[in-house]
Amino acid sequence: MPTFANKPGGPVSRSTPSTGNGSDQAAAPKSVNSVTGLTSEEANHRLKQFGPNAVSDTTQNPVRMALEKFWAPVPWMLEAAIVLQAALGEYVEAAIIAGLLVFNAALGYFHEGRARATLAALKSRLALSATVRRGGVWTSLPASDLVPGDVVKLSLGAVVAADVRLTEGSVLLDQSMLTGESVPVEAGTDFQTYAGALVRRGEAVGEVTATGTRTKFGRTADLVLSAHVVSSQQKAVLRVVRNLAIFNGTLTIALVAYAWVHTLPFAEIISLILTAVLASIPVALPATFTLAAAVGARSLARQGVLPTRLSAVDEAASIDVLCADKTGTLTRNELTVSSVRPLPGFDEAHVLGLAALACSDGGQDPVDAAIRSAAARSSSAALPKRLTFVPFDPATKMSEATAVDTAGHNLRVVKGAFAVVVGLTPPLPAASAGANELEAQGFRVLAVAVGSPPALQLAGLIALSDPPRADSAALIAELDSLGVRTVMVTGDAAATAANVALAVGLKGAVCPAEQIPDSVRPQDFGVFAGVLPEGKYQLVKAFQKGGHGVGMCGDGANDAPALRQAQVGIAVSTATDVAKSAAGIVLTEPGLGGIVASVKEGRVTFQRILTYTLNSVTKKVVQVLFLAVGLIMTGQAILTPMLMVIIMITGDFLGMSLTTDNVRPSPRPNTWRIGRLTAAGVFMGIAELVFCSLVLAVGKFALEYGTEALRTLAFVVIVFGHQATTYAIRERRRLWSSRPSHWVVVSSVADITIASTLAVWGIFMAPVPIFLVASIFAGAIVFALVVDAAKVLVFRKLEIT
Repeated sequence: MPTFANKPGGPVSRSTPSTGNGSDQAAAPKSVNSVTGLTSEEANHRLKQFGPNAVSDTTQNPVRMALEKFWAPVPWMLEAAIVLQAALGEYVEAAIIAGLLVFNAALGYFHEGRARATLAALKSRLALSATVRRGGVWTSLPASDLVPGDVVKLSLGAVVAADVRLTEGSVLLDQSMLTGESVPVEAGTDFQTYAGALVRRGEAVGEVTATGTRTKFGRTADLVLSAHVVSSQQKAVLRVVRNLAIFNGTLTIALVAYAWVHTLPFAEIISLILTAVLASIPVALPATFTLAAAVGARSLARQGVLPTRLSAVDEAASIDVLCADKTGTLTRNELTVSSVRPLPGFDEAHVLGLAALACSDGGQDPVDAAIRSAAARSSSAALPKRLTFVPFDPATKMSEATAVDTAGHNLRVVKGAFAVVVGLTPPLPAASAGANELEAQGFRVLAVAVGSPPALQLAGLIALSDPPRADSAALIAELDSLGVRTVMVTGDAAATAANVALAVGLKGAVCPAEQIPDSVRPQDFGVFAGVLPEGKYQLVKAFQKGGHGVGMCGDGANDAPALRQAQVGIAVSTATDVAKSAAGIVLTEPGLGGIVASVKEGRVTFQRILTYTLNSVTKKVVQVLFLAVGLIMTGQAILTPMLMVIIMITGDFLGMSLTTDNVRPSPRPNTWRIGRLTAAGVFMGIAELVFCSLVLAVGKFALEYGTEALRTLAFVVIVFGHQATTYAIRERRRLWSSRPSHWVVVSSVADITIASTLAVWGIFMAPVPIFLVASIFAGAIVFALVVDAAKVLVFRKLEIT
């Protein structure tokens, strides 16, 4: 496998070398002497010509990543406020806002950096090297140093480090991580294999035909580069900020016009503008989204799920279709004996025992391992004793043994491909019919024959398959109950895929790759068979085009483009490094329960983010409207920039604590409905505006407070009003339907205590009596109960659940 630096890819399985992207790397170098290999000089020359056996590093520079946290709509608004404060000489306020800006950026960078560091640790587990003949000497070199024309050795357990054409020897190659084929393939002279294949048996020598970006592996990486889907979270942030900017921007312009007409001093107009800008900015919105996802990620980590991109946590809430790879995902990627068909004169135990005699005693041959395991579970007392053994030969497609039975007669035992073994025995129609039946069900069929060396008798048939995981059927059923349809997408044959689909409870017809419609829908088919990497990628895009949120679950390099394109790419615990790099979620423990956990936790995270967003819209609407009411009622700016900064700081900590709140996961897939969300926020904001305006009117007309005292009153009522709406919003039902989290309560108490202390002691504002603060707090409790009753009706009408 090439050394891919932070960039996944996967091969496309074909039988002939490819010319890559225009440079025929396989044909460019002249043939080399397989005895001596390349000289060091020639190897260095080709390394300069073709480049390293790697794909260029796409890791983002940490400094650039940090700077990007300051380059977005919300930071722009804060940065404008900082400049305006500094221009007015209000350096303390400017420093406080700058601190908020840096805090939010650092929070997002920290949590995203932790995820990237974990992913880097995953990638570092695979340190690849290759055995290469240079100047007539075998040596071990980093895989990145391979060049076209290099002579390499493929040994048991090795990973093929580049595209290679075998020149001598034979090996059993496991290409399931590359092509989706569940059964290893026998490879001999002139066989073309690809980067990433695993040698399961034997030893061979081959010549490198392509390296780096020109390998099958590397060209699939181009698909991964082009695979991209904008997260619904990012789109939601932009739309919320846009709506607030339009609404509050229009109000701010109206405020300035009103102040100008009523001849307010220029300095007060500037202060009013700055206060309105600060009141409009959802400062902690991006950071809170990140924090909520980080909390969800920590919860998933305890359940054996590693999110490699924080956005994948809440994206899991939106998926309504899961594209699941077959091999290693729904199945165990492990051959087992599924059926034994003994022929007359033999029983199952006898057939398995004879087959075990023609198996190697050790090694990594999955066929032999499956037969030995099945034979060990059955007992046959009359088995002969093995004398000699001839390993499997790809040329003859069989292995054999000589043995002696209890009577002292010599026997020949043969195990291999049905078509080969049946040619050594008398014709038997029942055997052919049985083999055809098993092959039609997607099994790999072997035949076993035994007899004296001149004549053999067919003993029986052995059907091998890659069985489903024990938890696959339960997973699919539970996902269905959550509103997520599962479809199988595999590179394997239709018959094999259909057999597995039936076993795991997947419903729907089988669609061959060549017949996939352009406007395909998830409900049209239950299985998509014979699909190559490009096909999986295009299928995911087709589902997304139809408005579906797509989760893609896989384990191989061939799944990488689709994993990257999907809203949520899920790599199983046995996945290749490439698949883990492309996925947004990696299951770190065996089994597929992590997928259900991801969906549920994603919906919990979505509910927390939805609550905060509603809360943020409510606050930003009421704050600017309250400035307008206060200006009309008093003829002055009712809040100063400093008071607004304090409101922002205390209110945002309360809002951010909602990321830890106790919520129920949604019963169905979630989607962002920004229009309805904005409408609900405006309703709650207007309700709070009425409460705040009534309290301000009492202070102005009943208590006859002056401007400074009214500003303190406005500060206290806006803080307490935010508390009331926060507790009403956090529950879709009545506010007492669930208990708030510990951090919500602590943040709420801290917010109330800080605001009350500052108001009573007159810090940054004129002091007001403690009984007035207590009265406003009591009024806020009554307001919370009243608005909560109305909220239930409004949320039900807007379908906010």
